[in-house]
Amino acid sequence: MSATLAHETVLLDEAVDALEIKPDGIYVDGTFGRGGHSSLILQRLNENGRLIALDKDVAAVEHGRTLNDERFRIEHSGFAHLEEMLDKLDVDLVDGILLDLGVSSPQLDEVGRGFSFRFDAPLDMRMDMSRGLTAAQWLESVDETELAEVIREYGEERFARQIARAIVAARATQPVKTTRQLVELVGKAVRTREAGKNPATRTFQAIRIYLNQELEELEQVLPQCISRLKPGGRLVVISFHSLEDRIVKRFMRDMAEADKLPRNVPIRASEVPMGKLRLVGRAVRPGANEVQRNPRSRSAVMRVAERSNV
Repeated sequence: MSATLAHETVLLDEAVDALEIKPDGIYVDGTFGRGGHSSLILQRLNENGRLIALDKDVAAVEHGRTLNDERFRIEHSGFAHLEEMLDKLDVDLVDGILLDLGVSSPQLDEVGRGFSFRFDAPLDMRMDMSRGLTAAQWLESVDETELAEVIREYGEERFARQIARAIVAARATQPVKTTRQLVELVGKAVRTREAGKNPATRTFQAIRIYLNQELEELEQVLPQCISRLKPGGRLVVISFHSLEDRIVKRFMRDMAEADKLPRNVPIRASEVPMGKLRLVGRAVRPGANEVQRNPRSRSAVMRVAERSNV
């Protein structure tokens, strides 16, 4: 059973515009979702263009495979395996890579996925439901110290220790298997919370990020993007919370800096070493109209960089 599965792609035009699509280019959509970005990219490609999409989510891949377009190929894979997938498809370099790091509305609204605390549902939280532990299975055995660390690190939750203690105490008498159980436990452990925000928000975020290794996979894919972009190719990344954006911001900044020369070395401006990336513009956020139309877009941040000739 599912709730509404309507999905509005965040920063749709802005992201695809930032790729500066070449009609005959090769592009990668590393997080297909429900295909909003991919559909617009395909509109801007000619018959010689090519788009490769990746997604961990079986439902997303099944949706992608309904697209009847010879220029398009979707693979059931997380973007951490970008180079492996490109090698499999005999593709060396590409003209642009887009990574939309958000959880899609269908994932949030599909009751059985357990991503949202708005419905009482089994605690699953896996992006790829074909493998790995569910959140409920993990909560059965994780020790209190590790659980507190996960909630603190990935949820930036100041009451992490109290929440972990409450979960471990509760599971001694009854397994924590549903979203409602977890919400109630967190609600009792969290003394104060920001106005308008459910006390369980940070805990749900933390468990989801940890189970799906979201930050680790982001750190793995970014260097692969550098090695597979053609000179002048664009990397566009949309993140939805500060942990992701911090990784992207630092990576792009570091890759935009060349190796440091010794001080006072005489050198012409044209001879100053270049970094592997050139930062393009400033961070882009959704406008007021988009946020009003799609409140889930409010935390989105898009960063863009271009591969240099180095």
